[in-house]
Amino acid sequence: MDAPLFPLFADLNGRAVLVVGGGAVAGRKVEALLHAGARPRVGAPQLSPALRELAEAGRIDWLPGLFDTRWLAEDVWLVIAATDEPVVNRAVAAAAEAQRLFVNVVDDAQLSRFHVPAVVERGALQIAVSSGGAAPMVARHVRRRLEELFDGAWGQLAGLAGRHRPAIRARFPDTGARRRFFDRLLDGPVLDLLRRHRQADAEAAFEQALADEPPAAAGSVVLVGAGSGDPGLLTLAALRALNQADVILYDRLVSAEVLQLARRDAERIEVGKSARGHSTRQEHIHALMLEHARAGRRVVRLKGGDAFVFGRGGEELQFLRTHGIAYEVVPGITAALACAAHAGIPRSPPRPRPAAAPGHRALPRFAGHAGLAGAGRAAADPGVLHGRGRAGADPGALLLDAGLPAATPFALVEKTARAPTNVVSGQLRQLADAAARHAVQSPALLILGEVAALADELHWFGAAPLPAAPPASSPSAKTPPPTLADAA
Repeated sequence: MDAPLFPLFADLNGRAVLVVGGGAVAGRKVEALLHAGARPRVGAPQLSPALRELAEAGRIDWLPGLFDTRWLAEDVWLVIAATDEPVVNRAVAAAAEAQRLFVNVVDDAQLSRFHVPAVVERGALQIAVSSGGAAPMVARHVRRRLEELFDGAWGQLAGLAGRHRPAIRARFPDTGARRRFFDRLLDGPVLDLLRRHRQADAEAAFEQALADEPPAAAGSVVLVGAGSGDPGLLTLAALRALNQADVILYDRLVSAEVLQLARRDAERIEVGKSARGHSTRQEHIHALMLEHARAGRRVVRLKGGDAFVFGRGGEELQFLRTHGIAYEVVPGITAALACAAHAGIPRSPPRPRPAAAPGHRALPRFAGHAGLAGAGRAAADPGVLHGRGRAGADPGALLLDAGLPAATPFALVEKTARAPTNVVSGQLRQLADAAARHAVQSPALLILGEVAALADELHWFGAAPLPAAPPASSPSAKTPPPTLADAA
């Protein structure tokens, strides 16, 4: 499916639902509908013993015979096709579509207009998991994991909150204040008391939390490093901050996958900077942080990578301190380290091997950089990382002019919002041509030194590194570049 499903919990209590099919699969759908209070109508030539028993008890209506479009009466709300005949299922789907009725065709995601999720039910609390019909077994596995995480006390807590909902809304008409009340409630003793079957004490603790005077809302700012864009690399502290945020000021390099982990009702404001396009001035970012923090909101300043690496985190903290705004910093995995790791490039060279293993070549040590000075020496140290600059800049020429050997290994790691998309490896003399030939786009990282040569050997994420020079068979191929020994 191109678009995600819209999650929806339907109230079918007392409403008619048509189920076409009379076998075991239809029986399972009917049981779920009865549990939801629906009035199932089952159309089929024959019924399974379980369905026949329900019909005789008057719990379902049986429409005997082959599928008839007249079964789609005006009072039918949903349709489920659960026969073992694909032709019949397609006919049911087409008829339902014509009448703008949502239809589920069992085991056919393409024909279905709604899907029945795997459900964890804890009283009033229901957690639904769906793969959009693509992988129901995966959804069931996730449901089993959730069953372990949420015990029956969560359902009791949902019921307790439901009974007190009018009082909660009257006590905390503001959404933010109401959310902070529930944060305090979940950190308090109520859930533990329910687990210990002390319902009266839990009720009293709930009412006490409702009566207590809430602390004054104090605005604050958290600088959060979003890492390389892979949500799996977020720290637990970063995830906690995103779940507590009222306002999120995020950079353009923050991935959509990371933003999806934030609170759904948090206000999101893009404040990205770009060397080539629209940029948000730093003064405006400062003003936004100050405005929302002074209004008592929890602000997350979400930055790609780490807030203190190639960012202006220190400047922002100085501004917040000057204006008396509370702040904290959640470090992130800087994109420089994450992209190198994804490309299989260690930050420092491995220990030399005594001999090459069968089928492997020994990697020569980098030679000839010890006597370099200034920028050339800094760039020659194994593992030094450089950001690719503005359009037109040629870092290769600058490094060569500084005295770096032309045979210095390099790896150019082009980065998407989430992970490296291309890695180009070669020798420094090939850098400019390679970047142009492979149309490397910013942001990209340039890694220099002997560790860069390990990209060809140790890559594990995505495609293998692209060669800097064209294949030898290409008409445009040039004379093979010098070896590392030429750099000495």
